[in-house]
Amino acid sequence: MNILEVNNISKSFNQKNFVLNKCTFQLKIGTICAIVGESGSGKSTLFRIIAGLETPDSGEITINGKFVTTDSKLTSPQKRSIGMVFQDFALFPHLNVSQNISFGLKSNKKEITAELLKTIKMEKFSTRYPRELSGGQQQRVSLARTLATNPDLLLLDEPFSNIDAGIKSKLRKEIKSLVNNLDKSMVFITHDIFDAFDIADEIIFLKNGTIVKHCPIEDISNNINNDSIKKELMELKRNATVVLKTISNN
Repeated sequence: MNILEVNNISKSFNQKNFVLNKCTFQLKIGTICAIVGESGSGKSTLFRIIAGLETPDSGEITINGKFVTTDSKLTSPQKRSIGMVFQDFALFPHLNVSQNISFGLKSNKKEITAELLKTIKMEKFSTRYPRELSGGQQQRVSLARTLATNPDLLLLDEPFSNIDAGIKSKLRKEIKSLVNNLDKSMVFITHDIFDAFDIADEIIFLKNGTIVKHCPIEDISNNINNDSIKKELMELKRNATVVLKTISNN
């Protein structure tokens, strides 16, 4: 069964140029999907439309089998059973870790918060404030706060862009393990193809508002005839070669 279906979504802010043009894709339950694109590709707009923060000009979206966006209907974000994590973490600076995680919960606050602190391995940091945490720790708290309401679908906006390079790979793997263990589905947008290769099951390449390829990660090198994707992969290979050469010389 599909957790998310995006059908022919289009969006223009000036009635002339399309930011998104007939975008269509499906995501199965339990899948992690990366939407990759450079600045201006439309990925942030697509993210906001899936989240219900933006209205498309046309098209439909279903989440867990329920229509949330149509030509005549726009379900609010809080009623879509989604959890959003933004690149700036959006933690409340005046609340400690436990209070941030439990914010918005109406019942079983202590039990749910304790379980999530254990899940993200931050039991010892429960009374600390965001300013006392590293970027990676803040990201984990932000994710735990999102998981507290038990959403059907997780949406992450550039989740690793504000994380130190030294811990990026570790955090990616932690998030992937957490999402898989909780049997959740996730869509995240990124401009960094390394993020996609490290964590995603599927990848969507977005170029000038159009989906140019959607495939499993393991099939990414097969049957690619799009020049922009080829360029990105060639750059990735060049970077990998430089890294390997540097390591071998040390």
